[in-house]
Amino acid sequence: MAASGPEAPGRFDVIVVGAGIMGSCAAYAVSSRGARVLLLERFDLLHHRGSSHGESRTIRATYPQAHYPPMVRLARRLWDDAQADAGYRVLTPTPHLDLGPRDEPALLAAIRNGGAVEVVDGAACPWEGVFRVPDGWTAAASEIGGVLKATKAVAMFQALAVKKGAVVRDRTEVVDVTKRGEGSIVVKASSGEEFHAAKCIVTVGAWTSKLVKSVTGMDLPVQPVQPVHTLICYWKAKPGRERELTTEAGFPTFASYGDPYIYSTPSMEFPGLIKIAMHGGPPCDPDSRDWSTGSAALVDPLARWIDAVMPAHVDTAGGPVIRQSCMYSMTPDEDYVIDFLGGAFGKDVVVGAGFSGHGFKMGPAVGRILAEMAMDGEARTAAEAGVELEHFRIGRFVDNPKGNLKDSGDQGR
Repeated sequence: MAASGPEAPGRFDVIVVGAGIMGSCAAYAVSSRGARVLLLERFDLLHHRGSSHGESRTIRATYPQAHYPPMVRLARRLWDDAQADAGYRVLTPTPHLDLGPRDEPALLAAIRNGGAVEVVDGAACPWEGVFRVPDGWTAAASEIGGVLKATKAVAMFQALAVKKGAVVRDRTEVVDVTKRGEGSIVVKASSGEEFHAAKCIVTVGAWTSKLVKSVTGMDLPVQPVQPVHTLICYWKAKPGRERELTTEAGFPTFASYGDPYIYSTPSMEFPGLIKIAMHGGPPCDPDSRDWSTGSAALVDPLARWIDAVMPAHVDTAGGPVIRQSCMYSMTPDEDYVIDFLGGAFGKDVVVGAGFSGHGFKMGPAVGRILAEMAMDGEARTAAEAGVELEHFRIGRFVDNPKGNLKDSGDQGR
């Protein structure tokens, strides 16, 4: 047992498989309704093998896809609710800045959808003393930004779920999920243990395709969830510039559009260092990763970008001071999978997967949606918040392997 509470005999209302941010938020949402929930984790709780660990994640509402800002706004409200329930904070609000070439379609769409205020003249950028905005670029500031303490946030939702009666088990690898009649799901562990519930939620990140294949005997409609190795880089601030890059000084989270797509959080977790990283990386197998794969390809473009845009404030000599390995679970269109497994499982098994390196901020919203889908067969909270779930259906890949993409030019982040 990884948490207080009884052993896990008998029947649960919902079993959640995978205790990253999405599974932990789903368990909290289920337990908040007074239902009996079991949260299972293959590895140790708060492990570093997946996508939910680390010091920080950003939150922002500027997305090229119009279906994400409503989900971010819902998540922002639910983050506040959870923090009030816990009695401590995991989210530090900041401004957010987007910048990039003035003719970049994804940037222009993000500014429009997120309600950011565009600054056509780069010299008028609120942080123009830090950023050397190149000619032909634009910048846009928005109020919805912030830094989420990632591991601390996952632990918060697990603790809240336990407080409300959830049972949490780690080091419990799920190898099979079976339906034995309507509203009767059996989850089997590699140890031979069996757990029984009316419904099941699967949130196993990079292991989604493997688990679904072992459960159903077939792949998802295509191979929509591809694990990707990525690298989180922390760079040293130049002497005398350290405070200017901190949350206390009002420095923003930011994103730079174009090739490469770059994102950053202010100097916070490691004094004198700032997190600046690149979106994406090479494909990997989550069970046999080369933890150093892609390091040069994920570092050299960053150094060139920093030297061009933040040369007076960030030191690239010698490369990043800290490099942390992480994984994305990518879909071809970088949209999520939030859907019923279907087939023989009908609406008794719900899958949340493929969050493509930008899902953490929406964890509380996704968890609430998954919980409602499992328990009610529909997500009322999503509908009330204007979140359109048809974008996240598994079936979108059946007739179009690129999912929501119509051509290679409409990829957004």
